[in-house]
Amino acid sequence: MSVLSFLTDTASSAVLSTTEQSSITTSISTLQTRIGQYFASGVIKQHFRFGSSTRGTILPRSMDERSDIDYMIVFGENNATPQTYLNRLKTFVEKYYSSSDIRQSSPTIVLELNHIKFDLVPATTTWLSKLQIPDGSGGWMTTNPNDFNATLEARNKEHKSLIKPSIRLFKYWNATAGFPFRSSFEMEKWVCGLSFWFLVNQKDYFFAVINNLNTSSSYTQWVNDEITRAKIIVAKVRQYEKDEMPVTAENEMKKLFRL
Repeated sequence: MSVLSFLTDTASSAVLSTTEQSSITTSISTLQTRIGQYFASGVIKQHFRFGSSTRGTILPRSMDERSDIDYMIVFGENNATPQTYLNRLKTFVEKYYSSSDIRQSSPTIVLELNHIKFDLVPATTTWLSKLQIPDGSGGWMTTNPNDFNATLEARNKEHKSLIKPSIRLFKYWNATAGFPFRSSFEMEKWVCGLSFWFLVNQKDYFFAVINNLNTSSSYTQWVNDEITRAKIIVAKVRQYEKDEMPVTAENEMKKLFRL
């Protein structure tokens, strides 16, 4: 095996299995049914899945323990505080999922089942019909939850369908490194915005992601250490390949993911 085949295979395995997808589909269907049963007619305007699970960039929980399904629940009124809607969602999940792990995590309600974790996000609409969600500080912020999907899809097609697997590899590295970057969404947007012109394959794309990482005085020391470690490993892999040492290069590459 070569570094290229290792990265290609790893990116391919960093997708939800058929079993995982089936379990998630069943759980979402159950959640939707229970929302309809619990809330009176007109209370909920709409509810839908969004985020990485709709973009094909979510990792299996075996590769990222923080993988979750983002699910937005839009209330028909907008005359209460974000915490009021969070409380309503928490009461709802406690009724139907009493044996599961339920907690509030800043602006969402986390529902952790055996096979997947849900981030339930309350939302309302503004007078201009824009969606708004809790901003984590007690207020609201406007959002268009699926607008990034089209951007990523277009960029992925422009670049030989190598952007999405590069994102998955990057998120896998982040998980094995102890999550130096906390926001999965911001990571995806950052990778999507990088320049990949004239690059050829999955190795080139992923190396470009790592090479574009930079340490910062605003980061903690351990985050900078993980970034430095990743860049050193990639530099060594390049040198081993240049020296025609493919096995050593592959073994060095595996160290990036602590394998």
